Amino acid sequence: MIKKYFKSSFSIMIATVIVLSFAPAQAFELQWFGQSAFKITTPGGKVILIDPFITRNPKTPKELKDLSKLGKIDLILVTHGHGDHTGDSAQLSKTSGAKVAMNADMGHSFAMLGWVPYDRLIRFNKSGPIMPIGKDIRITMVHAEHSSDIVHTDPATKKKTLHSGGEPSGYIIELENGFTIYHAGDSGVFSDMKFIGEYYKPDLALLPIGGHFTMDPAHAAYAVRNLLKVSQVMPMHYGTFPPLKGTPQEFKQHLAGYDTKVIVLEPGEKMNF
Repeated sequence: MIKKYFKSSFSIMIATVIVLSFAPAQAFELQWFGQSAFKITTPGGKVILIDPFITRNPKTPKELKDLSKLGKIDLILVTHGHGDHTGDSAQLSKTSGAKVAMNADMGHSFAMLGWVPYDRLIRFNKSGPIMPIGKDIRITMVHAEHSSDIVHTDPATKKKTLHSGGEPSGYIIELENGFTIYHAGDSGVFSDMKFIGEYYKPDLALLPIGGHFTMDPAHAAYAVRNLLKVSQVMPMHYGTFPPLKGTPQEFKQHLAGYDTKVIVLEPGEKMNF
């Protein structure tokens, strides 16, 4: 009887291990608002906004421009100082209490302009990962080949002044289940994308394809094929303003014959991974 009991218990234990080994990782949700604005709802329910250019984004659906409907926000990441990336970050931080993470120099400008107080800013820099919303989510700032400044318009005088935006960046976001996202920010191709691909091994890359200010479809396809070598890529930063002429169709054409999956969302659309 004892022998039979232990044999049965051992079988159940082995079966449990097998089931757990093959259980799918918990999904997360990604929503695109147009341009480079994304909302990530992590497997653990944390909410991360990246470059939340929403209310003035010509591609964001009207029904999504009510910021109060975004719900809770745990963290806002800003890649650089241009207005179509800083977007609604100050207002969203004020109403939600969310921390805003960005390069250290741009953080000073945000605080001195009265946009986000220092106690809600996370000022950091490239390479060393941070864990601002829990030890299971790691954020690493990486290089981006672009520019960064802040143009501020005084609400009373309408006078424009220029302020430091520090250096532009991209972000590596590793979620609780190990899934890793690379948001390239507004970047051109640079050789250290190879390092990003080899070291961080992103499962999904969010790459600009519009051209003029960033990579166009041909350059983005080169980055995927020769440097990043990711299995999944989502184009962004296209079609929002007239100079951004690159299209997902052109991007796919330049990737023809390469086995990376190109995921194309419409502004406002969500996808579970």
